[in-house]
Amino acid sequence: MKTGIFFGSTMGTTEALAKQIAQKLNVPSADIYNVAEVSADQVMDYDLLLFGSSTWGAGDLQDDWYGFVDQLKNKDLTGKRVAFFGCGDSASYPDTFCDALSVLYDDLSGTGCVFVGAYVPEDYTVTDSAVCRDGKFIGLAVDDVNESDKTEDRIDAWIANL
Repeated sequence: MKTGIFFGSTMGTTEALAKQIAQKLNVPSADIYNVAEVSADQVMDYDLLLFGSSTWGAGDLQDDWYGFVDQLKNKDLTGKRVAFFGCGDSASYPDTFCDALSVLYDDLSGTGCVFVGAYVPEDYTVTDSAVCRDGKFIGLAVDDVNESDKTEDRIDAWIANL
């Protein structure tokens, strides 16, 4: 199964997270993309798509995602597996912690893709933002601001669900 990692990053945190995930999954750097620099057509080359975004404002996507996801949500992604990862600040913004992932989830729900990577959040201080649905996080939610010591274990647990 060929894996492509697509991220939007303003401060570099989500990009660093994308690279950590790639290293753990043995995804070559040629298969890691900044959504600001690539067309959504690129996703068609992959079976497993990992989409990463930080959360801004009141639960918004990172800015570079908007044009990319507008193109993406009009594609037929039938047969593609899609997983999400993202960064947020659970202490300062608990009500919108990693909500960008839910924006991506909702935008892609009509594309025919299969969502993977949901997990029951354990050892999180926040579980009631939109990233949590039916008792599970819809993707990897990382708080590198307040809980950086938990990031690697969270990545490993999420990867086990893929």
